[in-house]
Amino acid sequence: MKLIKTRSIRQLVAGALVAGLSFTGVAQAADSTKPIVIPIHNWSSQVVMAYVIGGIFESMGNNVEYVPADTQAVYESIRNGDVTISHEVWQSTFGKSFYNAMAKGGVIDAGTHTALTLEEVGVPQWVIDKNLCPGLPDYKALLNCADVFSTPDSGGKGRILEGPQSWHGQEYPDRVEALLGDNWVVKFAGGADALWAELASAKKEGRGTIIFNWTPNFTDADGFVFIEWPPYYPGCRKQDGGDSKCGSPKGWLKKAAYYKFPKTHPAAYMAFSQMSFNAGQIGSMAALVDIDGMDHKDAAKKWLADNEDVWKPFTQAGM
Repeated sequence: MKLIKTRSIRQLVAGALVAGLSFTGVAQAADSTKPIVIPIHNWSSQVVMAYVIGGIFESMGNNVEYVPADTQAVYESIRNGDVTISHEVWQSTFGKSFYNAMAKGGVIDAGTHTALTLEEVGVPQWVIDKNLCPGLPDYKALLNCADVFSTPDSGGKGRILEGPQSWHGQEYPDRVEALLGDNWVVKFAGGADALWAELASAKKEGRGTIIFNWTPNFTDADGFVFIEWPPYYPGCRKQDGGDSKCGSPKGWLKKAAYYKFPKTHPAAYMAFSQMSFNAGQIGSMAALVDIDGMDHKDAAKKWLADNEDVWKPFTQAGM
């Protein structure tokens, strides 16, 4: 009996030590007080989501810092530890830069949003409804409708308004040259706001317009029709060795993170890895700015207040 009693005491002491170590381990796993650095780009859903995610991190007791960042170079910034995350990695536009940075080391794939994406040029639904260019959305219809989409700066040619050239480089000029010829020209917008200004202006004037757009976006609600080009396949673009006679792929929307983030901010990283927004949620973030005219920060605060049932579970992951 004495031996059994002594053994029981030893077991209790050992159990207490294990419990103490476990408690210490939890304490050591607390998030760092160093700020989580979130990049700010130049389209509404990305900016609003930056402040949404920052607000979620702050609700967990973290410090957050926001920095303007180049849309392509941001993955190198993450790899070097100057930026902590990227929350909208669009496959078609940023996939190559993302994977190049991962291959060098320092960037990790932090998961994929529910939303599927498409980045492409197209027309507002009313252009189709008014039959301004019969045969759309088939790209071949554009061969007969260049005049419908000409503008004062296009020299009598049909104009496609692309986003900033930093987004896609020569992708669209190469494609237009390969598939539409000399009757079309690609112009680059200074930012997303210029695209939406053109959309509103064309609607007011009742004229045709082709602009670069994407989904999920606020334009999903009003209707936007993407041009149907020949199917995309790996290597079809001129920059990848092809002839550029192809459209854009439907793709994923990922999240990237600095490889030390799970160690320095384990709770925040766990929440970030669980974050997955669908097309409607992302579109609603953009709509608060692009339709309702709110400031990005105020839009984020409203979205967080209206959608606690969406984001609160992310903060409870692993608990």
